[in-house]
Amino acid sequence: MLHILIMAAALLRVCADPNYLPFSNSAGQGFENKIAAAVARDLGRKLVYTWESTRSEGGFGDFLHNTLDAKRCDAVMDVPYGIDGLATTRPYYISSYVFVYKRDKGYDLTSMDSPVLRRVRIGYEADTPAEGGLQSRALTPRALPFEVADHPDQSPDVLLDAVDSNRINVGITWEPAIGYYLHDHPDLAIVTVPNTRSQGAPEQYSFPMAMGVRSKDTALRDQLNRVIAAHQSQLDGILRSYGVRFFKAEGSYE
Repeated sequence: MLHILIMAAALLRVCADPNYLPFSNSAGQGFENKIAAAVARDLGRKLVYTWESTRSEGGFGDFLHNTLDAKRCDAVMDVPYGIDGLATTRPYYISSYVFVYKRDKGYDLTSMDSPVLRRVRIGYEADTPAEGGLQSRALTPRALPFEVADHPDQSPDVLLDAVDSNRINVGITWEPAIGYYLHDHPDLAIVTVPNTRSQGAPEQYSFPMAMGVRSKDTALRDQLNRVIAAHQSQLDGILRSYGVRFFKAEGSYE
């Protein structure tokens, strides 16, 4: 029994999607993969994966139920800070939803209340805060939903292609999903979608992101926190290399 416990302690068992770049894939090419590898090195553990799609019918909730909750693995590398049902580390980055548009259009986009949104064709990632914000402003009937998070064969790059091809004029999506692909779309600009209370209820478009473990596994959470504190600059470098931009409290990017 002691031998088994020692072997388990020598592993970092991470749950990840095998086919969802730029986040992760089974070839280790995503930024979550690189972060997991860096964490495992610092902990002196061997990194092993449990692969499970986050884009199945039940979405991310089923992913967590089938992996972390089932004790098939012990940690996920990229979850919203404070997500229900998990113990999360301190945030190691904060990013935001963004507007994406052709730079030469010069759209005056400062918020979800920008008048230009009422006269352009909008594309948005479905089942996200962006959809909620558009619904509250009665903008969804003329907008085009993208369901990348529901289709394992699609890349977040599909929204950028839609802007480039004029299928839509303005896209709204999570910046870490598309930052990696922007170098292939040099004519596109992005603008932060700021948090707002203009419709009464608070609308949040920026989110602190953390690592997550089972709610009772505070020992592993604390170990991960120590890695984050000691190696924040290394984690920043990994994220930047994938085009992830960091949100600042005053509503802009670094």
